[in-house]
Amino acid sequence: MKKFTKEMVTDYADKLMIGLTEEEAQMVLDEFEIIDESIAAINQIPNIETIEPMSYCLDDFVCSLREDVVEESVSLEEISANCSDADTDGVHVPKVVE
Repeated sequence: MKKFTKEMVTDYADKLMIGLTEEEAQMVLDEFEIIDESIAAINQIPNIETIEPMSYCLDDFVCSLREDVVEESVSLEEISANCSDADTDGVHVPKVVE
């Protein structure tokens, strides 16, 4: 398996016009090393090549909706009772965006 080198990372960054510093290029190279180690560990799993990839991580998820139950609502007068500035259209709040 071909390993990434610092020169490859720098070359790709230049082609993508990212402009990595030496520290950033080393960080990317270190991350690729971790990815390579993870892939090598996955490849050690027995019979991994026979496992079919999942198209969605929750393929076996079953969603059931609950029955819709109508309940009595709180009146607008009760809701606006604790508000200092309210009318029939709603509650007035201070402007926070200019």
